[in-house]
Amino acid sequence: MSGDLHGQCLCGAVQVTVRNAPHDLGACHCAMCRRWTGSAFITLDVPEADMTVTGADHVRSYTSSDWAERSFCSTCGSTLWYRLKPGMGPTDYYMAAGLIDDLSGQRLTREIFIDKKPAAFAFAGPTHQLTEAEFLASLQKANPEE
Repeated sequence: MSGDLHGQCLCGAVQVTVRNAPHDLGACHCAMCRRWTGSAFITLDVPEADMTVTGADHVRSYTSSDWAERSFCSTCGSTLWYRLKPGMGPTDYYMAAGLIDDLSGQRLTREIFIDKKPAAFAFAGPTHQLTEAEFLASLQKANPEE
């Protein structure tokens, strides 16, 4: 973990501060993330307790699956974060890395839905990779009573 990171949506209506910021970034290659962001969704995994949001009245959420929702700025439409629904796993924010003003020192370390990654996408360096089935199985492990 490092120091605080700051960021905002395109119009500045939603601002975020991340305390104890992680150095690792993740990427999701699922079709929903690609449609939502126009590419792979690159995220910082931020525990709920380490995130402060200013302008929360501009945040809107869309339930995109049985297990998750995606949030965006109601003013400019910027992608903000993805979260698992309660009881489906960690309550972390998978925050859009593009919101952050300075990503110095960050590195891509993990990718999910790797079997859905378009052939045209290639990231430098090795990452921990999960297929769609492996990722969905990890949700079942996090919520065994389902």
